[in-house]
Amino acid sequence: MKMSKNTAMTYARPILIFLIFGIVAPVLNATGVISDTTLNLWGRYFCFAIAALGIDLIWGYTGILSLCQAFFFCLGGYAVGMYMLLKTGAQGVYGSALPDFMVWNRVEQLPLFWEPFHTFTFAFILGLLVPALIALIFGYLAFRSRLKGVYFAIITQALALGIYLIFLRNETMLGGTNGLTDFKTMLGFELADPATKRGLYTIAFTALFASYFLCRAIVNSKLGRVLIAIRDSEHRLRFIGYRIASYKVFVFVIASMFGAFGGMLYVPQTGIITPGRMDVQASIEMVIWVAIGGRGTLIGPIIGAVLVNLLYSFLTGAFPGTWLYFLGLLFIGVVLFFPDGLIGLTQLKRKK
Repeated sequence: MKMSKNTAMTYARPILIFLIFGIVAPVLNATGVISDTTLNLWGRYFCFAIAALGIDLIWGYTGILSLCQAFFFCLGGYAVGMYMLLKTGAQGVYGSALPDFMVWNRVEQLPLFWEPFHTFTFAFILGLLVPALIALIFGYLAFRSRLKGVYFAIITQALALGIYLIFLRNETMLGGTNGLTDFKTMLGFELADPATKRGLYTIAFTALFASYFLCRAIVNSKLGRVLIAIRDSEHRLRFIGYRIASYKVFVFVIASMFGAFGGMLYVPQTGIITPGRMDVQASIEMVIWVAIGGRGTLIGPIIGAVLVNLLYSFLTGAFPGTWLYFLGLLFIGVVLFFPDGLIGLTQLKRKK
């Protein structure tokens, strides 16, 4: 059976993008054309884009505004950060097997909940499983009570704020306000090595590429059509017998895992994870990425995440202190003048 022209274009464009960003960019970095800093920044943007895909599934396709996705992003980041700190071991300032911040706090024995993070496999599994479990419990309680709209947004905002305040405390044994930092190695590779940085960049982009097609498979399936129906006419769907709460819990869990996955790829590249990355403002910024790119499109959130963070890197260097004002104006402009985002603008031009 011959592939249609539209289907061929659907696969040709992502493959072309993969060749450019996934293969050509690392080669140019190895030859000195692209700096290590630039490659590292783009690698972080791809991690944010993975989290944005999860937000698009729950908000763009299901119509549920969640304001705690940065919390899930950080849980994944902390999981990998704990693993890397334990592997750093005696390489720390004090030469102790314990992380340096525990030495400062006069901790004599590694807390029990840190023990599974000696192994990367367990750290990776827990980095996905813990956010998924929290989302499952929280989502079940919230959606069973038929919370939706602004009420669900507020309660997820409260969840993010509450966990943020807990992580700020030194008693949690997660670094307090300073978080986790000073990572040296990842799976035996030196993080400061340019070759390792190229490898992390390639992994991040490949993960984004795979995440996009996984999300595309979800939204094109029968499940995806149900999610869209929940967004467009929840009452009608409930009337014909669908268990709406179960579908909402499912997509909330999936979105949390995408967020956590992005966080796990982000921390080795940035070298630090703090509670500041999980506060309410961070979650709102993630929603803004999706809104600017165009929610309910999958490719839009990727573009929005990369573009907004690219602007952030430029403006914070050129005009320090103006970023939040610019971001607010940008979001207002999107809502007022192109509510379908950048992707909506391109579609509008095609119709004309």
